[in-house]
Amino acid sequence: MSGRGPIDGRWNHNIHYHRVVLDAVPDGARTALDVGTGDGLLAADLATVVGSVTGIDADAEVLTSARRESSSVTWVHGDVMTHPFAPESFDVVASVATLHHLGDPATALRRLAGLTAPGGVMVVVGLARTSTLGDVAIHLVGQLQHRILSARHGFWEHTAPKIWRQSHTYREMRTAAEEMLPGSRWRRLPMWRYAIVWRKP
Repeated sequence: MSGRGPIDGRWNHNIHYHRVVLDAVPDGARTALDVGTGDGLLAADLATVVGSVTGIDADAEVLTSARRESSSVTWVHGDVMTHPFAPESFDVVASVATLHHLGDPATALRRLAGLTAPGGVMVVVGLARTSTLGDVAIHLVGQLQHRILSARHGFWEHTAPKIWRQSHTYREMRTAAEEMLPGSRWRRLPMWRYAIVWRKP
């Protein structure tokens, strides 16, 4: 899966993988939800291709930064797990580096799937814990990629809260996706990420 370049001179691992989300947006998508929007960069990106975009984050302070990114996005302070969104109300439900903040991954995936409209897509780019030699090999590739791209673009540090310790392994996340989202596509990505893309029947 390809990445993308800097946004207004800003680059980091999450921005790099916005393209995974944008490439999955279905034709005719009218509504999108950015879960754990943080500084709002993904929501602002989505607003260039989807008419109505909502960004939600549990941290009120980071939403102050997000609001500077786009005046066309609806910014919501709240917890996606409990906020009273209407079921199946978004053609695109996206989450970048957020799922590990939401507790049990199966419960989180079920919640995001429930917000996805029939025919819509759910895209998760997430972090997980290394547990196999294969994970280590991909991380080595990611380290090299990180050095090259950081030297080229610089590394922009976002202001959203960080949780670096992931309780679930890549293998466990793949199993959760297979069980909760039949037909989903799973990819390991360099630079310490995985991607799940699922189209809702």
